[in-house]
Amino acid sequence: MAITSTGIGSGIDVGGIVSQLVAAEGRPAQNRLDRREAEAQATISALGSLKSVLNEFKASLAGLTDLDAFQARKATSGDLSVFTATADQTASAGSYQIEVERLAQGQKLRSGDFADADTAVGTGTLTIGTGGNSFDIAVDAGNNTLAGIRDAINASPDNTGVTATTVNVDDGVGGTVSRLILTADEPGKANEITVSTVDDDGNNTDAAGLSQLASGNLTQLQAAEDSLIRIDGQAVTRSSNTIDDAIDGVTLNLKNAEVGSTNTLDVALNTGAVKAKVNAFVKSYNELINTTNQLQAYDSETGRAGPLQGDSTLRTVMNQLRREVGGSVEGVAGAFQSLGAIGVETQRDGTLAVDDGKLNDAIDADFASIGEMFASENGVANKLDDLLDGYVGFNGILSSRTDSLNNRIDGINDDRESLSRRLQSLESRLLDQFNAMDAAVGQLQSTGNYLSQQLNNLPFNNLAGDK
Repeated sequence: MAITSTGIGSGIDVGGIVSQLVAAEGRPAQNRLDRREAEAQATISALGSLKSVLNEFKASLAGLTDLDAFQARKATSGDLSVFTATADQTASAGSYQIEVERLAQGQKLRSGDFADADTAVGTGTLTIGTGGNSFDIAVDAGNNTLAGIRDAINASPDNTGVTATTVNVDDGVGGTVSRLILTADEPGKANEITVSTVDDDGNNTDAAGLSQLASGNLTQLQAAEDSLIRIDGQAVTRSSNTIDDAIDGVTLNLKNAEVGSTNTLDVALNTGAVKAKVNAFVKSYNELINTTNQLQAYDSETGRAGPLQGDSTLRTVMNQLRREVGGSVEGVAGAFQSLGAIGVETQRDGTLAVDDGKLNDAIDADFASIGEMFASENGVANKLDDLLDGYVGFNGILSSRTDSLNNRIDGINDDRESLSRRLQSLESRLLDQFNAMDAAVGQLQSTGNYLSQQLNNLPFNNLAGDK
């Protein structure tokens, strides 16, 4: 391949001139592409901010779309060390006097004395029952020790609610003995433990062999007891320390027995929870408004506009949100059909504010209506949640716009490659033209030098020199 050196013939910096001409030709197009990409990237970033704040607002609606959560009741115990209480939306407001006379407890039985946990007991089958169900344990030469039987009981997949342990205790004469302890997993008389045997020694009830562990040969360490409480003096007996069927909608968790001592249980509408929900909604909505105001702001002094100033998507979604927030809810039978009616009012800047006095009056007047207005099928929270799904959900409007902008950036990159190819072609053409000029100038200079040399050698020039 021939090596071409530019500018040799004429002395002109051909490469520099061509480079500047190509740069001048490409600069306007490159600047235009850079501006287009910067605008697209700024819009993508702004749409990301909008989607993020809309998602946050949507997440805040989760607790407002559950009607039961708005109907919550609050149960208050007069002494948390004696009992605690919870109430659901079906509970009626009221006050009760609770006396805890006895806690429910599980039965505990022990075997007779054995030299140690590795002492052989006997072989056969143990049938252990509790709570109306039973399971069998096969005892053979491989597990016929106290420890082996313990492990077999605990490992049985059919175990109906009995835990076995072994203890080493004093025998009263200076030594120790081992005993098998059986404990019911659940309290109450209904969960008393029964043990029967099929003893390989032929006698299923004597104090020898496997029948040593039959119920008749076991000693009760702790009796099965039902809980006993009195509600306004009325006796309630249950097999558990959790009582959820004595007072409608209320669950009592018994902690300690105090015979003769009563404590108050108050059940009331959970107005505090409803106020907290309303205030959380207002706070989240105002954060959304503040962010969107920044995205579409315009500073007349600096001439700077927010990245989504004049954006149709932002304008549309905010108009729709304001319409839902400020509108009436259809189909609500209660006293309130709008946020304004319960004290949630729109300010001049588009944010919301809560009139606490008006909200309190609304709660006192029609507690259930507030939940209906937010969480019913046509409620504010559900309507807003459905609206936002169309924008931030899978294949929502914001995702589609972002995809479109990314495609635009891909097109801009294609335009850059096309521009680069065009400029390379221009550079090649200019180099060819300038090199041709350079060669022509070089040829002319060579011819001029030759002519000057020939003229200098003419005879009259020499004669003139002799004079």
